[in-house]
Amino acid sequence: MSAPADARVRTFHALHQAGCFVMPNPWDPGSARLLAARGFPALATTSAGMAWALGHRDNDVSRDEVLAHLRAMAAAVDVPVNADFEGGFAVEPEGVSANVALAVTTGIAGLSIEDSTGESGAPLHSRALAIDRIRAARRAIDASGTGVLLTARTEGFIVGRPDLAETVARLAAFAEAGADCLYAPGLRTEAEIAAVVAAVAPKPVNLLVHAPFITVAAAAQLGVRRISVGGALARVAWAGVLAAADEIAGHGTFGALADGAPSSLLNDRFAR
Repeated sequence: MSAPADARVRTFHALHQAGCFVMPNPWDPGSARLLAARGFPALATTSAGMAWALGHRDNDVSRDEVLAHLRAMAAAVDVPVNADFEGGFAVEPEGVSANVALAVTTGIAGLSIEDSTGESGAPLHSRALAIDRIRAARRAIDASGTGVLLTARTEGFIVGRPDLAETVARLAAFAEAGADCLYAPGLRTEAEIAAVVAAVAPKPVNLLVHAPFITVAAAAQLGVRRISVGGALARVAWAGVLAAADEIAGHGTFGALADGAPSSLLNDRFAR
């Protein structure tokens, strides 16, 4: 039985007040329970990890599938769960507001809204529309009375528009529009990270670490409050599956199976 949602929302807000914490990204209830058992204070869903587990591409999952996933993830653990709510499953602010209103009923403690469009020619919403979408999400959360923590994301660095000045301007505007936490996936240098932290201070910043380019201690020194890993853990898991399958299919041997986690450990972790 998971802890009450309101208690987890309060815990999640408190985590953002000081220090730096890691919020890894499980992709199903089992991986969520394993990570929570490792002592992480909060978890975040991953749109990519969820999609791959369902046999889909990232961003090719429906709103209702994601809502069902959020309910299952929040119910699986006692720690706060932050939702990767992609672009809010709508373009216009009114649609974002309506969908956020549904998401906050699932038991999550936080959610993120991003500004990418999925269109190669114009990969980001205009800055004005992106700001209005964050305002709409803020209104929906406030109207719900849940206190769910709102993270605003700008995706320029991962959709081929790595413009630091535009990234900083968008995040600062999102902070003014009511975002509780700011996030620009794809930052890789200390200068970029420091610029974002300074631009939105004192509001907290989430840093995506999907490759070994920084440590928790170094991120904390730069003022990062929260670290997530996106689909990286799911990619690591799939790499293990693919390596074992390739050995079996290509060589007829089973050596990689020796690296599997013991059944006893998994059964202990998943005991009701």
